[in-house]
Amino acid sequence: MMTYKGYLGEAFYDSDIKMFSGRVVNAKAVGTFYGTSVEELENAFHETIDYYMDLCERKGVEPEKPFSGKLNLRIPLELHQRLYQSAREEGKSLNRWVTERLEHLFH
Repeated sequence: MMTYKGYLGEAFYDSDIKMFSGRVVNAKAVGTFYGTSVEELENAFHETIDYYMDLCERKGVEPEKPFSGKLNLRIPLELHQRLYQSAREEGKSLNRWVTERLEHLFH
């Protein structure tokens, strides 16, 4: 995984074309990049992000923000209280308790 200006890049080696290929994984609007070496791939990743941000600026649009890891939810008061109590009973913060439950959904 590579990071640049808050964006994450994931890379793979493509044996068919004998190149590394990568894609930005935390923003839909940013594309793919390629390189024949790790250094070339990293440079292409940076260039892709810089080009995207320049393009947005020229068009007068906000670039798509990468995911921050923060999620704000509006839930009923009663549910919030029950979640808090469950976390407290396990000696955990509400954030940690909810994160563990969400991670469990994907494992």
